[in-house]
Amino acid sequence: MGAIWHALVQSYAFIATVPVIPFLLVYFVGARGGDRKAAVRLAMDVTTIFLIGFVAGALNTRLHSNFSLYFILLVMLVGGGLIGNAQNRLRGKVDAGKLFRAVWRLSFFCLVPVYLLLMLLEIVFPAKSA
Repeated sequence: MGAIWHALVQSYAFIATVPVIPFLLVYFVGARGGDRKAAVRLAMDVTTIFLIGFVAGALNTRLHSNFSLYFILLVMLVGGGLIGNAQNRLRGKVDAGKLFRAVWRLSFFCLVPVYLLLMLLEIVFPAKSA
């Protein structure tokens, strides 16, 4: 069981380091059906999982803390609260599915530049390990 878990962790770590791989893979498999918009959305949704993992790990390494994942989740929850409040004011009710999709996709758009910045920093100024 330990070997399987280790292999899964190593696979996730590799894919999270280069999240363009799952994005392109999901996009090209999804675009075969003909709906490119849906393929892009699905690729964004899948890639967000890997972006969260990489950004949290890279920030933890850079800042010498273990709080980055919780900070990302906190920002996502605050964003969800703001979007939910806006939905409630405009429509009088909150659509949880649309709210979750909006927060998830906004997270993708916010994490991509952070990923690029952290990757550039790692290439130019490698972090010292503890």
